[in-house]
Amino acid sequence: MLFTIIIVLFSLIALTVLHEAGHFLLAKKFGVKVEEFGIGYPPKVYGKKFGRTIYSLNLLPFGAFVRILGEEDISDSQESFSSKPIWQRALILLGGVVSFWVVAFLIFTLIIGVGGVPTAITDDFSPAETSAYVQILQVSPDSPADLAGIKPGDIITKLKVKSEKLKVEEENISQAKEVQNFVGEHKDEEIIVFLQRGEENMEIALIPRVNPPQGEGAIGVILARVANLKYPWYQAPIQAAKLTFQQTKAIPLALVKAIKSRIGGEKDSGLQFVGPIGIGQIMGQAMHQGWGNYLMLIAMISIWMALFNILPVPALDGGRLFFLVIELIKRKPVNHKIEQRLTAAFFFLMVALMALVSIKDIIRLF
Repeated sequence: MLFTIIIVLFSLIALTVLHEAGHFLLAKKFGVKVEEFGIGYPPKVYGKKFGRTIYSLNLLPFGAFVRILGEEDISDSQESFSSKPIWQRALILLGGVVSFWVVAFLIFTLIIGVGGVPTAITDDFSPAETSAYVQILQVSPDSPADLAGIKPGDIITKLKVKSEKLKVEEENISQAKEVQNFVGEHKDEEIIVFLQRGEENMEIALIPRVNPPQGEGAIGVILARVANLKYPWYQAPIQAAKLTFQQTKAIPLALVKAIKSRIGGEKDSGLQFVGPIGIGQIMGQAMHQGWGNYLMLIAMISIWMALFNILPVPALDGGRLFFLVIELIKRKPVNHKIEQRLTAAFFFLMVALMALVSIKDIIRLF
């Protein structure tokens, strides 16, 4: 448990460090003075100056930061952020956002080239050099699967009716329709579901419903037939770039669809807001399902963070870019005090929302 917490915390800190490194490198490139590059937040534990920048380790392990001359306060120095042309300031801000996409691309390249990327396939597709498996993608709340303890990411290996085997041979179920047909034939009977969760194998008993709610199956899960599709090393970067683009496009579309479903009153819209605690819990679950799943989740979180950070909201990089667009149109900077007040207001609003969601995460845990 402690090892999992350390790995999850290290991963999240590493993402923020790489994000800040994007700002840092482009600031250096354009001759902007970076006063400090810190890991964690103050109070400072240790700091060492190399060149003209202080590199520090700080007590609160919740991220990282760069302190750039002239970014928060107006400075007349030629090395300040505020003195640089709009296009250079925009690239410095975009550096942090783009770094998230770069991280996702590199992780996808590693997964695709080494272990293969989990990909949903049809039942009639026969993947070469790899075996397919049936994985649970989503579990409906209060369904038989949910009450029995089945979780997203679990792999169904076998099914039984009490002591009767579904098949005589000891083979993994490899098609989603096998599970669907079996469950349909044994509604209102106790069945045993054999699951693989990471390196752990388990047996779970449940009773499929005869009349499930609309939009849910007899046991309340969404299944997919999955195979780890691997590509030659020289094709891996191309496939990784495609996957990064596809997920960047798919995430906002899925979010909009889920919000519309929630507004429409659907019980299970697939939308669940979580804070740092909830994200840490999800990452811990992914780690127990194997390092491949964990790395996939890190890549997806990285894309989420890129999309979130690019939003035109004060206190985010996208908000700072929005102010630059206004400056470009008006041909003069936005009033510094107004920008600071808006940034502070939205920062405290986001902190309050994060605290509220974190409280809900804690309640959900217990």
